[in-house]
Amino acid sequence: MLPGYSCSHFSKCDEFTGRCTCPAGFGGEDCSQPVCGGLSDGEHRLPRQGDSCQCKAGWEGIHCNICTQDDACLPLVPTNRNATCFRGGLVVKANHQMCNVTNKKILDMLPDRPPQVTFSCEKKPATCNFQFWIKEVESFYCALDKCAFSQNPEDAAQLSYECKHIQCRCKPGAMLCGEDGGIDLSDFLTDKIKGPASFNCEGAHCKFEEPEMNQLILSIFGDAFIGLDCKSGECLHYTQVPGFKRSPRQRSTPLMAVSIVAVVLLLVAGVAGVLAMAKRQNEGMIRLSDADDSNGGSQRRQHHHRRHPSADDENGKLMADHTPATLSFREINYFVAGQQVLNNVLGTVQPGELMAIMGASGAGKTSLLDILARRNKSGEVQGELFVNGKTIDNETYRRVIGYVDQEDTLMPTLTVYETILYSALLRLPAAMSTDAKHARVMDAIHELGIHHIRNRRIGESGARGISGGEKRRVSIACELVTSPAILFLDEPTSGLDAYNAHNVVECLRTLARDYRRTIVFTIHQPRSDIYAMFDRLVLLADGWLVYSGNAHGARNHFAQAGHPCPLGYNVADFLVDITKSNESTLAVKQPQSTMHGADMPHVAMDNEPGSSNGGGGTGGDHDADEQAPLLLNPRATSDLGHGHRQSNGGDFYAPPAMPPYDSDEEIMDIDDEPRAAAYWENSLSSNPWASAKGSRSKRPASMKSTDTTLTTGRPGDDAGVVVMSAHLKQLVKAYRRSVLARQLLEDIERQTSGHLPASTVHGEPFGVEVPSFFGMTAPRRSSYWTQFCILSNRTFKNLYRNPYLMLTHYGISLFLAVFCGLLFYNVTNDISGFQNRMGLFFFVCALFGFSCLTSLQVFSAERILFVRERANGYYSPITYFVAKVLFDIIPLRVMPPILLGLVVYHMVGLVPGIGHFAKFLLVLVIFNLTAASICLLLGVLFRDISIANLLASLVMLFSMLFGGLLLNKESIPVYLRWLKHLSFFNYAFEALIVNEMVYLQLTEKKYGLEIDVPGATILSTFGFDASAFWSDVIKLSVMCASCLVAAYLGLLILVRERR
Repeated sequence: MLPGYSCSHFSKCDEFTGRCTCPAGFGGEDCSQPVCGGLSDGEHRLPRQGDSCQCKAGWEGIHCNICTQDDACLPLVPTNRNATCFRGGLVVKANHQMCNVTNKKILDMLPDRPPQVTFSCEKKPATCNFQFWIKEVESFYCALDKCAFSQNPEDAAQLSYECKHIQCRCKPGAMLCGEDGGIDLSDFLTDKIKGPASFNCEGAHCKFEEPEMNQLILSIFGDAFIGLDCKSGECLHYTQVPGFKRSPRQRSTPLMAVSIVAVVLLLVAGVAGVLAMAKRQNEGMIRLSDADDSNGGSQRRQHHHRRHPSADDENGKLMADHTPATLSFREINYFVAGQQVLNNVLGTVQPGELMAIMGASGAGKTSLLDILARRNKSGEVQGELFVNGKTIDNETYRRVIGYVDQEDTLMPTLTVYETILYSALLRLPAAMSTDAKHARVMDAIHELGIHHIRNRRIGESGARGISGGEKRRVSIACELVTSPAILFLDEPTSGLDAYNAHNVVECLRTLARDYRRTIVFTIHQPRSDIYAMFDRLVLLADGWLVYSGNAHGARNHFAQAGHPCPLGYNVADFLVDITKSNESTLAVKQPQSTMHGADMPHVAMDNEPGSSNGGGGTGGDHDADEQAPLLLNPRATSDLGHGHRQSNGGDFYAPPAMPPYDSDEEIMDIDDEPRAAAYWENSLSSNPWASAKGSRSKRPASMKSTDTTLTTGRPGDDAGVVVMSAHLKQLVKAYRRSVLARQLLEDIERQTSGHLPASTVHGEPFGVEVPSFFGMTAPRRSSYWTQFCILSNRTFKNLYRNPYLMLTHYGISLFLAVFCGLLFYNVTNDISGFQNRMGLFFFVCALFGFSCLTSLQVFSAERILFVRERANGYYSPITYFVAKVLFDIIPLRVMPPILLGLVVYHMVGLVPGIGHFAKFLLVLVIFNLTAASICLLLGVLFRDISIANLLASLVMLFSMLFGGLLLNKESIPVYLRWLKHLSFFNYAFEALIVNEMVYLQLTEKKYGLEIDVPGATILSTFGFDASAFWSDVIKLSVMCASCLVAAYLGLLILVRERR
């Protein structure tokens, strides 16, 4: 404004813009014009054009300053939310009032021209302004300052505005200010009205008082003050309304008390359970007193009950059904990656006999034992195997034999009796009663002489248990309890001292002779007293058979071959030593294709024509012995019974059968030089599968190859030459030309006479039904449900007998629950409280995620045990897996989050309500199960626990990165956003935060206000979906189930025995 102009309503001129700063409700160049619309329009209100204003919805008054609706105030609240139109009259920030004059004399003097007053006050500068209107035309106005606003604490309707100073001014030409030459109060208002002034209300009835004005009203109208009937309005945030108090947070005190009681009860029950189980485990599953062993063990008690008579009957029937088995095998060949590991091995062992397979390290002892036991081999197997002169299918065969590995794989927490009992319960016929199975266990314990340690724990490294020899006998008992016809053992004396080794072999001899068992085992270099207990001996050297027959005839055989055993020398040491002698070498010529099937190595002696000898000269003719004919012509093969089998461990397959020899050529005299040893010599010089007429059988297509994998011999030799010592060849030929070899072959021929089929298809005789095992079918094993119950019992027993891991999980959960409860105690409903909630949820998820790394040990600790038990037919993989998951993973993954949730939820003060609490626990449990299932999957897939641990840690960190806290999901590049769907942290964290925040109102102190921020708004800001709780729970469940299924498939397909 120019200096000659003044601003109306005592408004001030802005020194920068030169314009008047008008009070609310007035505008124009000099602030003299009422404006319309509403206060929410701010500076954009338009001056009144007619006699009155047309106010916007939600506003009223002469200049539209009085609010009538809450929504009208939204633009005047900082967050545009939670606005309230306060009509109580008390000044909070800027209050506006519209009043009608109620003095009767004044109303009578102004008929049809109602007098009105507008009154506005601002608390901060403590000022008010007053306007007097007649028929909505302003007459005069006043400005009041140094005001105080109060409310009667006993009656909120009584309000008082007290202002120390007032100044008034007339509107020139207005009524009471000289209109039409009438009354003019200009000088009176300017000179006399100085204050103090007051504005007092009781409800809507108010009065305005000022000493000089009261005197004027009294003298003219007879009233002591100006009476008013007022309506007020002020736009506030609802938290600014006088008397507003936030409702106290609901505290789940009853639930907290229940949770504390539940935790205490769980702890008491857990301690009581552990103590009870500890007491029971000290007593043993079945405690038998030494007195029970009297009278030859005829008195045995189970839980203080005597052995049921029917148990003896059933056990007797099991032993009666046992058929002594003669095991015979011939032409056993084994190839691994083109290398021949075994070469034409044969032998036979009768019921009641011990057969020892001996040889130096790498001789092929374990390979032969595995082939005889029909274990899954990684290479190619050929040959024939007969039981009582007949062939049987693999499934039946494996159910009626026992196999004891070189290393004892026993569960250390079980007692000796329990270990054997579980083998019996899982493997004995389903029709056999439980009493009979218990009795059979005791019989096996007595047979092996371990009755005195039956209630002792197996133990492990660092924990006291039974000795190595006793463990070996327990392993044997686990196989013996099924009353196998044939028992195979791999190095039963390995790692034992001389005394325990002798005891083990003596037990085997007793089993063989007293119970008519057929026992075959490998042994490296036994003492002389152990060797004396052998009945049969198979001696191998670099895969070649150098002796097979009576163990006590080996000394004479080698003496006749020119290798006498020195007096006083251990014959066993001598036999092994003689096979390792390396006097000279000969070249074994290989075909250019991979050696397999019909293609056997050709052996060129040092003095053979065309072979190099020492300096490379040509040798002379063979001597008479070297030119002797073979004993037997080669035969067609059938499943080991029949020919060769694929490397995947399936049934055996035979090459086409060879035409039979004439009877006069079938068996040769050992001294008939022109024709001696034809059968054996072919294995050294030609194809052992060739017929007498020189025909060659075809190799399986799978074995055709153009590249040899054998090592090269001396320089200058053809490719594919294997170096073989002349000494070894002499030993091999000495045996093959011996009477012992001829008698052995004749014995096997008699056993199998009339049984071999002319041809075979897929390991089964073509057109001939394979007979069952000695006329006895394999008994039906336990059902899946029975296996599950037995394995569950064993798994849970192992868990509570070694409770340290479980108790550590529980203890850490309770400790961290209390710690977090104290750290985040009574979290506030504001932005910092939201941050604390996110931190708590993320920490809890990280805690359980990394705690689940212990699941890697759940299976890896029992991997070898599972492989051995599965190979021995203890149970189906599905029953083991389900039992392992339900009774090992769940106690460690379900209880800890429940314990933590019961404590931390109410201490922190998370959203109250049993429904929200149940959802919180549900998410924690499913998240923990998902993390555990992922770790279990990695533990199954990777045998190396360090690799599995590393990968599991990386999976956890990856999931944490996309969990929603470290990285805002909306800021992830579009082409990488799909990765968040692989994060189980993402689903769990989102579900937890949504459950907590979706219906929660947070407050934020901003602009001097406690602004309410809906939880859903914050969720969307951080990229969370407020409606995603159940979808996240479903996705977590699907991920958990998928990992469990994948873990089972890995267990089924990958974790199997491969030798």
